[in-house]
Amino acid sequence: MMDWTDRHCRRFLRLLAPRALLYTEMIVANAVVRGDRARLLGQDSRDQPVALQLGGSDPAVLAAAARIGIDFGYAEINLNVGCPSERVQDAEFGACLMADAPRVADCVAAMRSAVAVPVTVKCRTGIDDHDSYEFLARFVETVAAAGCRTFIVHARKALLGGLTPRQNREIPPLHHETVWRLKGDLPHLSIVVNGGICSVATAEAQWPHADGVMVGREAYHNPYFIGLLDRLAWPAGAPPLPEPADVVETLRPYVAEHVGRGDRLHAITRHMLGLYAHRPGARAFRRVLSELGSRSGADFAVLEAAVAAAEGTPRLRTTA
Repeated sequence: MMDWTDRHCRRFLRLLAPRALLYTEMIVANAVVRGDRARLLGQDSRDQPVALQLGGSDPAVLAAAARIGIDFGYAEINLNVGCPSERVQDAEFGACLMADAPRVADCVAAMRSAVAVPVTVKCRTGIDDHDSYEFLARFVETVAAAGCRTFIVHARKALLGGLTPRQNREIPPLHHETVWRLKGDLPHLSIVVNGGICSVATAEAQWPHADGVMVGREAYHNPYFIGLLDRLAWPAGAPPLPEPADVVETLRPYVAEHVGRGDRLHAITRHMLGLYAHRPGARAFRRVLSELGSRSGADFAVLEAAVAAAEGTPRLRTTA
């Protein structure tokens, strides 16, 4: 979810899913160590628990990045060895690392020695021709020996040549049952299933077979989906889902704070286009945010106007 699940996205999603574990976008470990840490890792403390997802293959650099992440308050460090993009492959990390389980184990061991929070791994069921169940099980067992106790498994293999990242999310077939088998064979590990989970029914089908469900793009485009799953996973004392207008109103001080210090409104509202997904007024809401949210000087009045347009009330005057 690079360029998607940034701090503004997580602040928005947390209002709908108060208990789910949220993840950052994948952040390159070298950038954390050498770059603008506040920009890359800064977060709102109200959004916890949040896992910091790192990309990299150098154990020492990953360990240093993990330590920095803990200083910023992250509750988990996750190593992504599932991303199939060519840019990531060129840097020798992401899904291509599944071909080198001992190296992944070294990375996990280094990070575990550096931090006290859980170190987890996100992977695929396989890569290219290395797509047998035995390959996946060996990979997981090798990395688990280094101390990793949680694996988030995207239930399709990655094809590292000739497909775009989007095609790698669509063309290789889904095999949720492979992830279920992994959990059955390795019951001492926490196995979380990911990939193709776009409905409540599909998510519920995973509960008997895995320790958790990770959702990505469906939750981004239809944020009430993650809110529903949050309440399915933790039904006791679950607060009611807020109405879209209430979500927007809750964000008023957050928007004022960030716009007031120079952030563009669009940096926040670009993550909110799906707030009215599958509801009357969804198109009007998106149109107002898209047309006015990126203009110079845009402020919270744009969100007020978008809600008014979605709900059929007279459009508010906006200064944008």
